[in-house]
Amino acid sequence: MPQSKSIKVGYLARVEGEASLQIDVQEDRVQQVQLQIFEPPRFFEAFLRGRDFSEAPDITARICGICPVAYQMSSVHAMERAFGVTVDGHLRALRRLLYCGEWIESHCLHIFMLHAPDFLGFPSAIEMAGQHKELVELGLRIKKAGNDIVTLIGGREIHPINVRVGGFYRCPSKAELQQLVPSLERSLEDMIEAVKWSAGLNFQDFEQDYTFVSLKHPDEYPFNEGRIVSNRGLDIDASEYEQHFVEHHADYTNALHGLMRDGSTYLVGPLARFNNCFDQLPESVKELAEAVSVTPPVLNPFKSIVVRGLEVVFALEEALRIINSYEQPAEPAVPFEVKASEGWAVTEAPRGSLYHRYKLAADGKIEEAQIVPPTSQNQKRIETDLTAFLPDRLEYEDEQLTLECEQLVRSYDPCISCATHFLDVTVNRR
Repeated sequence: MPQSKSIKVGYLARVEGEASLQIDVQEDRVQQVQLQIFEPPRFFEAFLRGRDFSEAPDITARICGICPVAYQMSSVHAMERAFGVTVDGHLRALRRLLYCGEWIESHCLHIFMLHAPDFLGFPSAIEMAGQHKELVELGLRIKKAGNDIVTLIGGREIHPINVRVGGFYRCPSKAELQQLVPSLERSLEDMIEAVKWSAGLNFQDFEQDYTFVSLKHPDEYPFNEGRIVSNRGLDIDASEYEQHFVEHHADYTNALHGLMRDGSTYLVGPLARFNNCFDQLPESVKELAEAVSVTPPVLNPFKSIVVRGLEVVFALEEALRIINSYEQPAEPAVPFEVKASEGWAVTEAPRGSLYHRYKLAADGKIEEAQIVPPTSQNQKRIETDLTAFLPDRLEYEDEQLTLECEQLVRSYDPCISCATHFLDVTVNRR
């Protein structure tokens, strides 16, 4: 009779949220991989119904403490699409600056605190700091530069409160923004060196043939605006999202699986943006990418640590560009009329494309809401990667196998809490 073994190895450290991974192996073949997200559903879509449209930015910001700006931006863009609002000029630039702050702080948290310990052989950033104190301090210093942007523009560091449909409640002065420049300039110098360091890490030999999905804008690297594209020829407006993508519920997880309508998986996030939008990066960032030999196509998920670093360099440069050309708008928001309508938006959260859709009544009350976070879209792709990654490592002891799987999952920087609508690992060997 075949023997089976079930091994529990504890929760996955260094991700946002909790989940478990079950690996079923029979006769040295991977039969099934399940990323089981068991955090309870939080019902944000349900309790948005009946609320006023103006409440959506502050409510959706509470979905995530790491990337609240992305949820706010997707909600306000969807509302503005519904009401026919156009935000441009320095108000639009301020929104890009706010997004710069979030990318900087979120990416640096992942690069230096969550992912770097994997490459340097430490169980956590705290242990890593014992031998790499300067690296940890550098990461925290750059992260703070991003947090300072969010605090100034958003009103506070976590769950910012200054964003509204049509613009902001208050716009900072040019003098206030100029106070950020010294730390941003220093952070830019530091981050360029950090990218060079990360490109020299020892990467697993693992590449996959991904369908990369992201926003793409003709003139700029995408934050808030653009069309949804893929490297397979997809090119659609946000209003067409649900015609091409679908959420599937698997009975073993509380997070929905994002799939293409044909049932295939896809990847969102830094690798997707980098591969789809490399030409929209500033020449300085492209030159840095070429100098460290990380240019499209990047098909190795472990190299996402380098791509995130390149995106931080871009965000720092973009922040400095916006600040240096900024003039305080005469009004913090543009006027508009509320009407019965429907609006859609996709923006680029640090972890990937974030979709919002709202149906609104004539009085501005929300009748329907749909939110599709990046981690839900990537979950099935993570399982697919693990299924391809495991066969060459099945002879490993379960502890080593767990560490290898954790590092691959962490390369996606999943936000488990956002995805519920790591890692307790069970390896079943038969």
